Amino acid sequence: MKMTPSEAFVETLAAHGVRDVFGIVGSAFMDALDIFPAAGIRFVPTVHEQGAAHMADGYSRVGNRHGICIAQNGPGITNFVTAIAAAYWAHSPVVAVTPETGSATIGLGGFQETEQLPIFSRITKFQGHVNGPGRMAEITARCFDMAMAERGPAQLNIPRDYFYGEIDVDISAPKKIERGAGGERSLDEAAELLARAKFPVIVSGGGVIMSGGVDACVKLAELLGAPVVNSYLHNDSFPASHPLWCGPLGYQGSKAGMKLISRADVVLALGTRLGPFGTLPQHGLNYWPEKAKIIQVDCDHRMLGLVKPVSVAVCGDAGAAAAALAARLAKIDGAGGGKEKRALEIKREKDAWEAELDQWTCEVDEWSRKASADDSGLHPRQVLRELEKAMPEDAMVSTDIGNICSVANSYLRFNRPNSFLAAMSFGNCGYAFPTVIGAKLAAPGRPAVSYAGDGAWTMSFGEILTCIREEIPVTAVVFNNRQWGAEKKNQVDFYATRFLGVNLENPSFADIAKAMGAEGVTVEKLGEVGPALQKSCDDQARGKTTIVEIMCTRELGDPFRRDALSKPKRLLDKYKKFA
Repeated sequence: MKMTPSEAFVETLAAHGVRDVFGIVGSAFMDALDIFPAAGIRFVPTVHEQGAAHMADGYSRVGNRHGICIAQNGPGITNFVTAIAAAYWAHSPVVAVTPETGSATIGLGGFQETEQLPIFSRITKFQGHVNGPGRMAEITARCFDMAMAERGPAQLNIPRDYFYGEIDVDISAPKKIERGAGGERSLDEAAELLARAKFPVIVSGGGVIMSGGVDACVKLAELLGAPVVNSYLHNDSFPASHPLWCGPLGYQGSKAGMKLISRADVVLALGTRLGPFGTLPQHGLNYWPEKAKIIQVDCDHRMLGLVKPVSVAVCGDAGAAAAALAARLAKIDGAGGGKEKRALEIKREKDAWEAELDQWTCEVDEWSRKASADDSGLHPRQVLRELEKAMPEDAMVSTDIGNICSVANSYLRFNRPNSFLAAMSFGNCGYAFPTVIGAKLAAPGRPAVSYAGDGAWTMSFGEILTCIREEIPVTAVVFNNRQWGAEKKNQVDFYATRFLGVNLENPSFADIAKAMGAEGVTVEKLGEVGPALQKSCDDQARGKTTIVEIMCTRELGDPFRRDALSKPKRLLDKYKKFA
């Protein structure tokens, strides 16, 4: 039928079930924006475009659907970059709609002009460019289909004059891609290997969550009697209340999980690429079992064997593969042998780790002991334990990058998928707060909590205004230790505590929150931590956004990577004292 390109664009969004779009208003897409309400689409105006893209990320991860962001051509679009890169490494089906300068003046250096496709070329799974008004619906639909099929961000680039005119167009239905369990031969080989294993261990990754395969993973683990560890920052990929759950691998992860996987003779990497940062030594343990046979299951064949050499590669859906392996193992005599003995070992290691966490109330390195002695703040590990105890059962938690937030990896446990949102391997600051706002809009009935250090918080707290203006209530926990902690740890370890650019002098973030229309609470006693979190989550149901500012000591956890830096060497005399 005949319609304008703007109508074709909006009708395609509606056909793909779009209900919410995040961004900042701009003239480049205003013709389409004007008809959002008629199509039942809510436009959520944010404070910053990076925040809009992070919100789209959180919305897509919790809702398992598209998250959409849109902004003004040029500077509005370049502000998306950091957040789209984060979404890329989180495999989030975000669609970044990027209106471009007018087609007739491209290359002339006009107002707010830049080449927008090259900027996103390495951080998107697909790029669609509308090269004529008549292809608006076609290219828009392809971007939406590819974001889900490739499981990652897609860019939809539209010259701003192509929203106008009159075209003949059909609006196509979304494509539904059904993925299978994998090749029959590879599944047979994997099942035989697991059946013969004396100490099988499952690594449950993000692909298990995305495929809706957590229940299938649980059934497979129970059949094998295998301990299950979460891949790095996917703490919601297996229920923490299950006896076979052993916690996350990677930085600041579970020592119990690391000790158990070190004994594995067969590792089933289910829906994970086994990224290098998620398998590095930690807690003084070089835990990866180098002699173990590895079975890797991933729906992207390019990930199979990319990081670790594998014995069996299964290109398939993680959930479907888990179910197919369980069906095969049920027919093999002896599969799951020794599970009773393994159950005792699992419990012993988990009990020991929980006892260690209970006793690990503060960091014990010399610098941290002195920092704690000179400081009246709360010990971060004690704070994280109290937050863990008080966290609502069905809460969604997002974490920023930084020292205390990274230590939180040991204390964040979930019993349902789509509950944990982290910046993943892109590791950008300013991620957690806007991401949890998007998550809250996708799942308004669930408590939404973000963790951020004071440095990262100052990058994102402007989005408090989005919460207030748009009535999206969340809880933000801010760990105020007056420093960029992760980088400060490097200066402690490698630069003789010569601090440059890491110490921060902060105002009261609780007072700032109140001035912006939110609730603000300052926590200075350990007994106040849990009640403050519980009250803030209760207040979400009454439409209130609360910033819980926790005053922490300046003690520091382990550095992100001990191999990331080396002791400095100085060749010039005037710099040798800094060696």
